[in-house]
Amino acid sequence: MPQSNTPVTNVAGTDVRCNVGGSRGVAKKCPVKAGSTVTVEMHQVHHPSLTIIQEARINTTKQQPGDRSCGSEAIGGAHYGPVMVYMSKVADAATADGSSGWFKIFEDGWNKKSGGGSGDDDYWGVKDLNACCGKMDVKIPSDIAPGDYLLRAEVIALHTAGSSGGAQLYMSCYQLTVSGDGTATPATVKFPGAYKASDPGILVNIHAALSTYVVPGPAVYAGGTTKSAGSACSGCAGSCKAGSGATGTAIAAALPTSAAGGGAAATGPDAAGGGAAAGGEAGCAVQAFGQCGGNGYTGCTSCGVSGSIPLELILLLGV
Repeated sequence: MPQSNTPVTNVAGTDVRCNVGGSRGVAKKCPVKAGSTVTVEMHQVHHPSLTIIQEARINTTKQQPGDRSCGSEAIGGAHYGPVMVYMSKVADAATADGSSGWFKIFEDGWNKKSGGGSGDDDYWGVKDLNACCGKMDVKIPSDIAPGDYLLRAEVIALHTAGSSGGAQLYMSCYQLTVSGDGTATPATVKFPGAYKASDPGILVNIHAALSTYVVPGPAVYAGGTTKSAGSACSGCAGSCKAGSGATGTAIAAALPTSAAGGGAAATGPDAAGGGAAAGGEAGCAVQAFGQCGGNGYTGCTSCGVSGSIPLELILLLGV
């Protein structure tokens, strides 16, 4: 889980892979079958250091950590923009740092709203997240080869994207072990490299009227999903409730040890901040819709069977 409220704004830096500190894994992997659906849940949380003026602009709903109620916008403060999910085939998801190639498996971008005066009025992936209580259903392509993968969920907030470096990227990566008999190896892009600061989907004024919008990055893989912005909630995203459903067991994984014995060494801006050590608790189980993983996450890592800006991101598996 991201360790601070600060978005990634430099699309040419390595933090764009799995967020600041995202090169550190956790000692568990979540099992998922190719062709099944995971539900990614995202929530923006209130940051107590914001001034009153900033609160009004950035987080009008003042969500708190753990607030997953549908009465609060999952991502508030007019942080409109696209929602995307990528996967990356890796040798070991627990030690992967996001430097391998990525392919896009989900996209919920933009649609024009009739009668709208500006891009703010249009349909966006973020608005769909809010309508679905912060959840989006993401199908794992049925034809991909089995093995370990990182799954990267991302929101790009465009409310300040009218100038270069103004787009705010929020992402988190999750460690999966995919089973199945597929053989496909989709074409990939690298992070950094997939986005440029000058891309029309990164540098854009959504406070003016839009006639079109190009979602950043590559096209969605043929076995993935493109959701039409403004469409209704469906599946688990439309009906699943937090804490309901069975629990499952994550796959144990070994982590590299540093000289201090505390897992992989931290890098990036948070290296001196001492973020939580990687790993989790033994002998525990998280209910479905409870967080069970994510780079930097230190809690219980026995995943709920049913699978995640700051934002809190929760991955719910096996829907």
